[in-house]
Amino acid sequence: MSTERSGDVYTHGHHPSVLASHTWRTAENSAAYLLDRLRPGQDLLDVGCGPGTITAGLAARLAPGRVVGLDRDAGVLEKARGAVERDGLGRHVELVTGDVYDLPFRDARFDVVHAHQVLQHLTDPVAALGEMRRVLRPGGLLAVRDSDYAAMTWYPDIPGLGEWNELYHRLTRANGAEADAGRRLHVWVRQAGFTELEVSAGTWCFQTTEERTWWSSLWADRVTASAFARQALEAGFATEEDLARLAAAWRAWGEDPEGWFTVLHGQVLARR
Repeated sequence: MSTERSGDVYTHGHHPSVLASHTWRTAENSAAYLLDRLRPGQDLLDVGCGPGTITAGLAARLAPGRVVGLDRDAGVLEKARGAVERDGLGRHVELVTGDVYDLPFRDARFDVVHAHQVLQHLTDPVAALGEMRRVLRPGGLLAVRDSDYAAMTWYPDIPGLGEWNELYHRLTRANGAEADAGRRLHVWVRQAGFTELEVSAGTWCFQTTEERTWWSSLWADRVTASAFARQALEAGFATEEDLARLAAAWRAWGEDPEGWFTVLHGQVLARR
């Protein structure tokens, strides 16, 4: 995701450890709550599409409908281009740079507007949702999903992971964003003018040896080398020694055969 207005700060950035997580996402593991509402021939806007793996999965279901993937970062759109072309969907998908607060589309342009883990990074999620509503056709469907960091749970109780979670909250608050967006989605959607809502929750769970190794290594890298690390250091919220300790905690969790980690997401479907 990278769709914030010029004053917004994307806490994660596009370090390889972040992109590895984003490219793991598919329509099946990240938009299952939406899939049975999609019909071939519908036009869909994927806001904050990132490397395009969810976008490609949605496009496969909507063809011959047109899908537009929008992201502020032109570099990550090149990765998205590779994803849709690899799946043979290039003729059905358009990729554009743009700002979620000022979408470059006419009113009532799309049947569906989708955004995955976008609103949690914005300083004004309600304004962004208002723009999404503007470009929806009457009767069109909004689909938004965001994680909730305070609701993330893990085992065993490794203190460093609790410190990591506290640091993440502190940094996102400083950036004007909301790490616990999942529990607030339905409120923001109503504030943006939607009245017909279906509210639910979804999870990711990492427990097998492969899953633990992958998830822990990604976060160990993020806390020492990504934009998250740089911002935490620049804000004075952590030292390099602190970040190294948090990375070690992530690796220790990943090596524990009893390790378990769950990410809770809020999910909302809303009619225009």
